[in-house]
Order: sequence, then C-alpha cells, then structure tokens
Amino acid sequence: MKVEKTLLKDLLIISPKVFVDERGYFMESFNRKTLGNHIGDYQFIQDNQSLSVKGVLRGLHFQNPPFHQGKLVRVIKGAVNDVAVDIRKNSPTYGKHFKIRLSESNFKMLWIPPGFAHGFETLEDDTIFAYKVTNDYDKESEGSILWNDPTLNIEWETKNPTISDKDDKSELFENFKSLF
Repeated sequence: MKVEKTLLKDLLIISPKVFVDERGYFMESFNRKTLGNHIGDYQFIQDNQSLSVKGVLRGLHFQNPPFHQGKLVRVIKGAVNDVAVDIRKNSPTYGKHFKIRLSESNFKMLWIPPGFAHGFETLEDDTIFAYKVTNDYDKESEGSILWNDPTLNIEWETKNPTISDKDDKSELFENFKSLF
C-alpha cells in the first residue's frame, strides 16, 4: 500500500497494491495495521455505499463534534472527482480544497480525517462510491457548505450537476462558523 501526503495536512492518498492476471485482479482495500501506521488508531464503525448516474454532485458534507467522522473513500465502479475542504479553523490550510479523480481503474482511495467537508461528482453512469466512517451519523450534527461556493472556487467538471434540495440550500463558506 502506497500512502501519499497532499498539500492539506493529514489528508492522504492511498494506492493499494493491485495484483492483475488473466482472471482479473486482487487487492487489499483495507488493512487496519497498515493504514493505522499512517492515520493513527481510528476505528471504522460503518460502511456506506451510493449509486449515482453521471452528473450527480453530493456534498460538501461533514459531521460536527462530538460526531465528527473520518472517511476512507473509494470508487468500486465508475469514476468521481472527489473533493475535501479543510474546515479546521486553526489549520494553515483552512478553507483550501483538494480534488482527486477516484475510479475503478486507478484503485485510489482518499483518507479524509475529521475536520474536512467532503463531496464528489460522478463522471460516469452507475458509479458506485463506497466509504468507511469512524463515527455514527447524527442528524443534529450534520452540516454542509454550498458545493459551488464562490470563496472556495472549486472547479467542478459537471456544469449543471444534479443535486439534492438540501445540498442546494447549504451554507456559504463566508457565513460558516467551524466547530473544528
């Protein structure tokens, strides 16, 4: 497993070793000991999965303390542009974002620690997105920042994405008060 740092502290790109032959492939998508050496002693308590058609945008979501979540995200089928925004107010990269293409063909994963907002746009039909989380979901602790916030200036590939009503009414970053 190869682990790469990004320009945003604690946000990591994980590239598993993939063994390919005429039968297909094999890879270890998670190993607590190996990953723990890089992210610390987080315990994943739930796996989530979504299926989306091309052009769906989900995010930018987070859970406030004490239900803050770390996420290990990956694509099982299809492709996404995955985005993480640092919302840790004492971080030198507060308000900065990182974007990466995750796909079934590149096998890359992203470790998103607590204190980041997260979102993704699907680039192919029938994209299956999967992620592990480190804490329970709590409706009262959920938050979101507007996906097309002008301050964040995220360049999404999809010009008119399909989004939920909830995501369309998310908070502007300039009005956001971080609890991290």
